[in-house]
Amino acid sequence: MTMAPQTAPGEVIVIGAGVGGLSAAAFLARAGVPVQVLEAHVYPGGCAGTFFHQGYRFDAGATLVGGFGPGAPLDRVGQALGIRWPVHLDPVAMQVHLPQGLRVTRWADGPKWLAEVAAHFGPSALSFWQWQMETADALWALMSSMPPWPPDSPAHLVRLARQGMAWLGRLSPARWPGLLRDALGKAGSRLPHHPAHRLLVDAQLLISAQTTADHANALFAAAALDLARLGVGHLPGGVGRVARELAASVVRHGGQVHLRQEVTRVARQGSGWRITTRRGLSLEASHVIFNLPPWNAARLLGDDAPPRLRRLPPRPQDGWGAFTLYLGVDEGVVPADLPLHHQVVQGEPLGEGRSLFLSISPAWDQDRAPAGKRAITLSTHTALAPWWALFHQDREAYEARKQAYTRDLLAQAERVLPGLAEAAHLVLPGTPITFQRFTRRAWGWVGGWPQTHLLRGWSPTLGRGRWLVWDTIFPGQSLPAVALGGLGVASRLLAAPRGAALPAPRLPVEPG
Repeated sequence: MTMAPQTAPGEVIVIGAGVGGLSAAAFLARAGVPVQVLEAHVYPGGCAGTFFHQGYRFDAGATLVGGFGPGAPLDRVGQALGIRWPVHLDPVAMQVHLPQGLRVTRWADGPKWLAEVAAHFGPSALSFWQWQMETADALWALMSSMPPWPPDSPAHLVRLARQGMAWLGRLSPARWPGLLRDALGKAGSRLPHHPAHRLLVDAQLLISAQTTADHANALFAAAALDLARLGVGHLPGGVGRVARELAASVVRHGGQVHLRQEVTRVARQGSGWRITTRRGLSLEASHVIFNLPPWNAARLLGDDAPPRLRRLPPRPQDGWGAFTLYLGVDEGVVPADLPLHHQVVQGEPLGEGRSLFLSISPAWDQDRAPAGKRAITLSTHTALAPWWALFHQDREAYEARKQAYTRDLLAQAERVLPGLAEAAHLVLPGTPITFQRFTRRAWGWVGGWPQTHLLRGWSPTLGRGRWLVWDTIFPGQSLPAVALGGLGVASRLLAAPRGAALPAPRLPVEPG
């Protein structure tokens, strides 16, 4: 990856080498746009990166990746960029461990999953998942045309209306009222009364939509719950392989990726922007894409921040952080036929150790751990404010809370892996403070906005020459959604006014 600081007229600078920013950069580079990516860390990926510690490679945040199935988002991204993902598809997305010893296998195959649901929760639960799959199929068909959502110009409204009418025309008119109801309603209205089944759905939505069924918009929920069907897979070296392949695609198509270049200021200069890094690199660009949380973008822009960023509250008010444990364990604690992803649920309210996600490195991936060992990640949703209050006001209490969460997560994980605590010879805890320090995400916020209504996701347009790509923009969370968000930003940017000397688009999608 080159470090040459030359900048061409009309260049695009992407700040942050997360999957969304790299996806946008790769598509722009493929279209012939001069593009450079600036990343503060020593590796790309951000919360979807993989870091090395004491012989282990741990996935920093995201540990489960879907979207590799034929025609699914990451498959489409890979085909468009010439990337052949070295993925091992898994027929089991995860196992969900509910109270009273109930264990539910989340099959990737739709009919197998419906049979699993019926076996555990009875035929009445099938209607919800049949609705979910039918609705998700319809939504992915709409997403294939990259609709400009939410629209932020008359041209977007016209295009959205045209695409929406064409999409509805391909569906039976009998489905239109239900889709309208779901666009305005919550997923909980679709759920039959069955406490254990509702707990399962709530737990699945928490990790995919950052909220539960009574609060999640029904359309977003249907798409979020489809992650298992989109082709869950494991990549050699960990989840960070996605970012590394995208970064290589940027370079292969003529762009540049600079690591260890933390941006400290973005200032207006003439009709464009000057970007300055902590190591003294100074670049000019016509367009800047912030692959960052909105709070980070506001801080970099200062007085040049648009009103939407200046109106942000002091911190994310309903967003989540994560408490994470990175474990190095003796491989004997992991049964040979055990699925690699697990969700362990105690009950409502979820989060704060009452629900956790557990991921195990594959036995075949010898780069993830020393011989005879395995890398394991445990994580739970956690509120941001209590951690920061203790960190600033009472460090002893902060450390005590960290130790208590460590004990609790290890105890819960023993439902999946008996003897785990004894087998773990490396235990690294991470709090929201840790996430801010290593990923630069303000407050250690992860996962984006809870998907409570259709307008919760932001438009990527921040103003002339300023763009946002992250899990705060449509279509939301998860690696496949963020990658599609990057494609959407590139599409909109290429369709922007050509005064900045950008070439005409050559993307394999209709520009937006």
